[in-house]
Amino acid sequence: MNITESKTFINYSTGILKGENVIESVRKLGDIKDIYTDKKAINRMDQDQIAYKVQMHNTENEGKEGGLYIGTSFLYPGRVGDEYFMTKGHYHQKRDTAEYYWCISGEGILLLMDETENTNAVKIYPGSLNYIQGNIAHRLVNTGENILVIGACWPSDAGHDYGSIAEHGFSVSVKSINGKPEVISR
Repeated sequence: MNITESKTFINYSTGILKGENVIESVRKLGDIKDIYTDKKAINRMDQDQIAYKVQMHNTENEGKEGGLYIGTSFLYPGRVGDEYFMTKGHYHQKRDTAEYYWCISGEGILLLMDETENTNAVKIYPGSLNYIQGNIAHRLVNTGENILVIGACWPSDAGHDYGSIAEHGFSVSVKSINGKPEVISR
């Protein structure tokens, strides 16, 4: 039997994935401007500015039961008005599927919202590990000065429901009040 070498690698200190089956998606401010409350502020900003990138090791067909995906999110620092940069946020299409998030570097808040809009805010920092139960929408918010880097693992049949969040939003936002992050009801 021959011993082979892995063709995909993760840098544990940066979260960067390299090698076979690694795909990357980029979200610019113009792509996600509807998630921010201050429409005047977002329209004054460079719409081509990168808000976040996601890398994913894609070895399974989406929807395959029993498979797993692993990925890394890189959420840039910044604010739109007084609201911190954040991800779009999503539920899973297969609502009862869970996900793990672990913080590699940076600092921020993980917003968790159930379908009745009860919301929890969890502080995240290097080494923190968060289990996101099924039926919970989740969104990352970068409250720091550096890129927030988050590792994730989720079932390949989970899918992503961005539409529910696009239509209804999250029940809270995270804003800079007197230089500190505060969770504010919308």
